[in-house]
Amino acid sequence: MTAPEPARPDAAAIPPAERFSADWLSRREALDARSRSHCLTGLAADWLSRRPRAPSAPHEIVDLGCGSGSNLRFLAPRLPGPQRWRLVDHDSTLLALARRHGATLHDAAGGRLVIEACCRDLSPVDAGLLAGGELVVASALFDLVSRPWAEALVAAAAVRRQALLFTLSVDGDWAFLDASGARIEDEEDSVVRGLFQAHQRRDKGLGPALGGDAPAVLAAAMGAAGYRVESAATPWHLAAGEAVRFPLAESLVQGWHDAALEQAPEEQASLERWRLRRLAGLASGKLGLTVGHRDLLALPAGGV
Repeated sequence: MTAPEPARPDAAAIPPAERFSADWLSRREALDARSRSHCLTGLAADWLSRRPRAPSAPHEIVDLGCGSGSNLRFLAPRLPGPQRWRLVDHDSTLLALARRHGATLHDAAGGRLVIEACCRDLSPVDAGLLAGGELVVASALFDLVSRPWAEALVAAAAVRRQALLFTLSVDGDWAFLDASGARIEDEEDSVVRGLFQAHQRRDKGLGPALGGDAPAVLAAAMGAAGYRVESAATPWHLAAGEAVRFPLAESLVQGWHDAALEQAPEEQASLERWRLRRLAGLASGKLGLTVGHRDLLALPAGGV
């Protein structure tokens, strides 16, 4: 039986009305690009450059859960060419948007990309899911998947000696920041974060979700499969008074509130007070926030 359609990246962290929207994905894209590891991207580019191939043969890249194409837009100009991308997502509307954006992009040498769109669920992890890729990439996806699915994906890629670049996996941590950038926290923050973390582990369509355990589970699976693993912390930082990021911060706080409320509906009054208090602090410029993420690069042992 076909698995339910997986939710969009970070679905548990945003309001239900925005979970599948291109607007949310666009809103977070600049902060994603600012946060992710350029070092690991460079190591992936170096690995591709060393791959033996015919001069005209493209580097084959598979983007899982591609959404509207933010991963493609970030990586393509930073990776060697020529490039052939296979974009995989269950949402045909977002997939079409990603393909249109890809038509305007160039690789690091200025060459055009070849784009293939594949509309399908991410389950099962079968030959078709990873077909044709030297490098398999995904961004802001793995908090939504189950341990068996993640381990099956890593094992299948290892058999094919595919490299893996998985970016912006949330680690379950978030906190508010004062004007100096120091973390601040009270008892209500701790309660809301605990409820949110419990909500993250609900089934999002691929089994009980990993939530903030995703980076550790992925790293362990990669190591067990024989990969050389590199890891980098890539947290979001929205400074107090960074007005341009307020809509994103507002969506995050609303999403944390909504997830906590689903976990503990009996706490509606206290959760609403928390929401209004923290939104007021963000709107006044007195508060910022940070959200923990981690990037992982797994390269096949023994070189290319």
